[in-house]
Amino acid sequence: MLEEVKSWTAAGDRVALATVVETWGSSPRPLGSKMVVSSSGRMAGSVSNGCIEGDVFEEAQRVLKAGQARLVPYGVADDVAFEVGLACGGHVEVMIQPVGPEHLRLIELIESERPAELRTNLETGEVQLLERVPAADAPTRDGDWFIEPHRRAPQLVIIGAIHIAIPLHRLAKLLGYRVTVIDARAKFATAERFPEADEILVGWPDETLAGITLDRSTYVVILTHDPKFDLPALRSVVGKDVRYIGAIGSRKTNQNRLDELRSEGFTDEQLEKVHGPIGLDLGGRGAEETALAILAEMTAVKYQASGKTMKEVRAGR
Repeated sequence: MLEEVKSWTAAGDRVALATVVETWGSSPRPLGSKMVVSSSGRMAGSVSNGCIEGDVFEEAQRVLKAGQARLVPYGVADDVAFEVGLACGGHVEVMIQPVGPEHLRLIELIESERPAELRTNLETGEVQLLERVPAADAPTRDGDWFIEPHRRAPQLVIIGAIHIAIPLHRLAKLLGYRVTVIDARAKFATAERFPEADEILVGWPDETLAGITLDRSTYVVILTHDPKFDLPALRSVVGKDVRYIGAIGSRKTNQNRLDELRSEGFTDEQLEKVHGPIGLDLGGRGAEETALAILAEMTAVKYQASGKTMKEVRAGR
């Protein structure tokens, strides 16, 4: 929604920001979900997958007219909530506030890949923007304050410009990743093969990775399946505080890699972070299906989820 907020404000519209700041029960959208509404009647984003958006839109217009933030609850005990469609046992609280200088500055920081933390007082509507690396990865409540960490946009580094990498880079872009493709073979690492990549680097993995920021926003997928590429890549990222490391190959291939790295002094704790064989077991074998399995595992790691079916998860509660 960054582009919408920028274009609407540039056109002279006032904009309201609605954020899910508390959830209980069967809330349809997670904490931190957002929707923006302009004074001219445009909207983007979602706080409930549709069931309360109409009422939030009307509340946002009232907030823009009054120029004052409001905390709006929706729950099954609330007649309004039933009318707008939240009758499935869930409860959400939505903070609706006018977009101010702190929000516009946050957009600048996000676009320049600089970390920040946004703090909103749910009683007074006060907004604080701290330009620093956030202590947490996910939004949290601390008394009256709603705290939202904003790290760099997630970056997927694909090492090995093979066929699987093509659907993988496209799917990753759909999910909001900044994608870098690395391969020492110039005929594979081309813009024609990877038209949606943000960056294509031709070079050896260890040399190119040395120039890339490796932090909690970084996901590394190694697809080369060749020791002369795989091992330098793994040496460069194992031990770094990256969010995800995955390496394609059989169990035996991955065990051989780990044994080699262990003999070089890497610890079991460091090597446990390598996901190999890569991906969740979805049963597919095609390039697109393999790419989906890899991204499914990355998503599970991102949200510290089990990767089980929702039926299994709910049955266990």
